[in-house]
Amino acid sequence: MHTVVERELELHLVLSPEHSIPVPARLSYRSDDPYAVHITFHIGSDHPVSWTFARELLVEGVFRPCGHGDVRVWPTKVGGRGVVLMALTSPDGDALLEAPAEQVSAWLERTLRAVPPGSEGERLGIDDGLAELLAPSPRLSASPPRSASRERGDLHDQPGSASADELWLRDPWPSDESKDGE
Repeated sequence: MHTVVERELELHLVLSPEHSIPVPARLSYRSDDPYAVHITFHIGSDHPVSWTFARELLVEGVFRPCGHGDVRVWPTKVGGRGVVLMALTSPDGDALLEAPAEQVSAWLERTLRAVPPGSEGERLGIDDGLAELLAPSPRLSASPPRSASRERGDLHDQPGSASADELWLRDPWPSDESKDGE
């Protein structure tokens, strides 16, 4: 089971230092995608605009300027209140969004309680997947009984031929350094 942490809030699209327009948005975090945060902007069209970037980037951006390229985040004050600015760049254009720092911080705290920093990898099951992938294969670790080989007509019974296990382990793409495909 995974946890979802969401928050609806109103961001402001900054058009100039004196003018911005409100943009309803949803912050979303899922414990099954523990490194990412998702922001969906409802801009009055049929399809909302969504951005996904590292949770760590937003966490750091609440305290100090960070990021480069497509996503940059930094804290500042506007009219005496704390805000988090997010500069987003895409082939379709650029946007500077202003988010209330208190609301973003409270939401981030909930995500950090759901999946503490440093434990994200455990949620992905990478270690379990690698262990399964690297575990000895039954096919490689045990050969069939000799009688079963005879019944199937395996290569074991043919003098001078390689066993099925030997064929399985042979490199199918010999290196350029080998002689005659050995």
